[in-house]
Amino acid sequence: MKSIAPVYKKMRNELDEIREGIEIIAVTKQVGVPRTKEAIDAGISHLGENRPEGFLEKYDAIKDGAIWHYIGNLQSRKVKDIINQIDYLHSLDRLSLAKEIQKRAEHPVNCFVQVNVSKEDSKSGILPEETLDFIKTLEKYDKINIIGLMTMAPNTEDKDLLRSVFRGLKALQLEVAEQEWPHAPCTECSMGMSNDYLIAAQEGATFVRIGTALIGSESEAEG
Repeated sequence: MKSIAPVYKKMRNELDEIREGIEIIAVTKQVGVPRTKEAIDAGISHLGENRPEGFLEKYDAIKDGAIWHYIGNLQSRKVKDIINQIDYLHSLDRLSLAKEIQKRAEHPVNCFVQVNVSKEDSKSGILPEETLDFIKTLEKYDKINIIGLMTMAPNTEDKDLLRSVFRGLKALQLEVAEQEWPHAPCTECSMGMSNDYLIAAQEGATFVRIGTALIGSESEAEG
């Protein structure tokens, strides 16, 4: 696999040309602890995992050496295993999960509400038209701080479609922010991955989640 540092520098420069302050989350789900530590050595501080087991393995090895993002679907029964170790949760999408976080968290957790902007059956997330009502119901949960919205775009080369999805999330984020709810400042947009992060940045992303294009995949390297 390629050295991470020059790839990260190139991506960092690309994003800074669009807008300063966009955070790169290095998604390390397809690599082990050594490659993850290489990412940290390259200057990356935000790491993303999508399975509790993979997160805990890397957290045990690195702990406070990174800012931890849980970006995958989180089963309610797994909340207790990770909720007090992560810094951000990108996949809050149902009331039952909110209730479990409220029960298990020892401090307020920065959460993104996951929205299925493209309305694909294969994707998790609440529908755009349900978002405001859902976030409103969370005001009684003092362990949940809604800092923004997250979406996953379709797996397509259609740039116009990608752009429309990202624009949709940005517009919804602004609509939530306008409510000025204390529990939901909603200033952030988590959107964009390896194949579309530049489009996402152009449309207002504040966090992009980049895996294979930045970190690589050890399974591919072995193959």
